[in-house]
Amino acid sequence: MKKVLAILLAGMMTATAFAGCGGSGDASSSGGSSNASGGSSAKASGGKVDEAMFGDETDITLKVWAPDKGVSLAKQHIEEFKKMYPNIKFKKIDVVAQGEGEAATQLVNDPNKAADVFSFPSDQLNKLDAAKCLSPVSKAFIEDVTATNAESTVKAATLKDSKSKEDVLYAYPETNDNGYYLVYDKKVVSDDNAKTLEGILKACKDAKKEFVMDCGNGFYSCTFAFTAGAVIDGFEEDNETQKFKEYDEDEAVDTLMAFAKLMKEYKGTWKSQDPAQIASGFKNGTLGAGVDGSWNSVADKETLGNDFGATKLPTINVNGKDKQLISMFGYKYLGVNAKTKFPRTAHILAYYLASEKCQQDRAEKLGWGPSNTKVSETEFVKNDVTLQAIAAQSQNAVAQVNIQGTFWQAMGTLGNEMMKDGWKPDDKAATKKLLETTISDVRDEG
Repeated sequence: MKKVLAILLAGMMTATAFAGCGGSGDASSSGGSSNASGGSSAKASGGKVDEAMFGDETDITLKVWAPDKGVSLAKQHIEEFKKMYPNIKFKKIDVVAQGEGEAATQLVNDPNKAADVFSFPSDQLNKLDAAKCLSPVSKAFIEDVTATNAESTVKAATLKDSKSKEDVLYAYPETNDNGYYLVYDKKVVSDDNAKTLEGILKACKDAKKEFVMDCGNGFYSCTFAFTAGAVIDGFEEDNETQKFKEYDEDEAVDTLMAFAKLMKEYKGTWKSQDPAQIASGFKNGTLGAGVDGSWNSVADKETLGNDFGATKLPTINVNGKDKQLISMFGYKYLGVNAKTKFPRTAHILAYYLASEKCQQDRAEKLGWGPSNTKVSETEFVKNDVTLQAIAAQSQNAVAQVNIQGTFWQAMGTLGNEMMKDGWKPDDKAATKKLLETTISDVRDEG
C-alpha cells in the first residue's frame, strides 16, 4: 500500500494547492483534481515532461518576469519551450522586465496582475511564504530538482509547512551566485594589490582612479558588520526577530574603525556608488576597482578586455592582523504564483527554465553562476574567472536567508554614517554606539 501511495504522490502537482495570496497555504493539500502528472506513467526529466502533464489546460496565457538583462534570453527559452510541445495550444507567453529585488513586493501587492513565473532572490522566500503567494514545487519534479542542484540551494528554498510541519520545497533553484566580488583594472591594480583593501586603495589613489563600493546599500554595507563579527543567524524563537551570533564587541568596534579610517584617508578615492556605474567607470577611465555582482560581469569583461581582473573580496588590517572581508551570499529562484490560472503549465515552464540547458545558456551568455551541479562542473564555468571569484567569496559569506526586513536599511545607514565627512574614525565611543544602534534597528527594538 505504501508503494502505491508513493507512486501516486510522485505524480501529483501542487499547482492549485493554495487558494492564492492570503489563501489557505496548505501545502499538504496539493493534488486532488488539480494534479498535473497525467497519471503515474507521466515522466519529468531534464526540464522536459510528457505532454499528459499539461492535463486539460489549453489556450494558455502566461506572464514571466525576468530581470532586464535576462529578458532577451528568457524570450528565446520560451520559444524553445513551446516547440517542445507541438500538441499543446499556447495562446501567449509574455516576458516582462521586472527587477528581482522588487518581485516579492509586486507579487504580494497584487498577485492577480503579477507574473505566473518569476525570478526572486533567496531572502524574499519568507515574505512570499508568509503571504501565501507561492505554489510549491510540483511533487512530480522534486526528485529531479533535488538531485540536479546544489544541496545548499535546495535547502535554502525549503521551509516547514505551518500545518503539516513537513519540509516543503517552494521554488526552483536558478543560480548559485547571488553575491559580489572584487573587479579591477589590471593596469591600475595588480593581482598582489588586490589581496588587501589597503593595497587596492593605494594603487587607485596613486593612479588617480576611484574605488567603488555601494556603502549605502545594506546588501553591500553589511560587509562592515559581518567582518566585524556582527553576523546574523536566522531568527529568535519568535521567528520574527533577527538573531545575531555572539561576538567580541571591542574587536567589532576596532574593525569598524579600521574601515572608517580607510574611508577618511582615501576620501575622493573611495566612492559610494551604485555598482551599475562600475562598467562605465572603467570605460571612461575614472575607475580602478570596485565591488560588483555577477549580474554586471559581462559588461565589466567587455569594457576591460585583457585588463579584466576578478577575485574574492580583499582583507583589511585590524590592529596588525589581516581579516578577510565577509559578505552576503545567496541564491536566485524561479517561483510560481499561487494565483496563476494555468498552474500545470506554469510549473512545467518553471521546471524547464531552471533546467540544466537553460542554466548553461545563462552562464555562457549572462555570466550567471549555475545551481545545477553538472553545469557547475563544465569547463566554461571552471574557467570563468568571475564565477570562480564569486565561488571563492561564497566561502567567506553569510547566507542570504531568514533576514528581517529592517536589516537592509539599518545596514545601509551604518555604511552611510561611516562615509560621512564629519564622522570621526578614531572615536571609539561613537563607533560603539553606532554598532549598537545598527543591531537595535535591525532587531527593530525602537
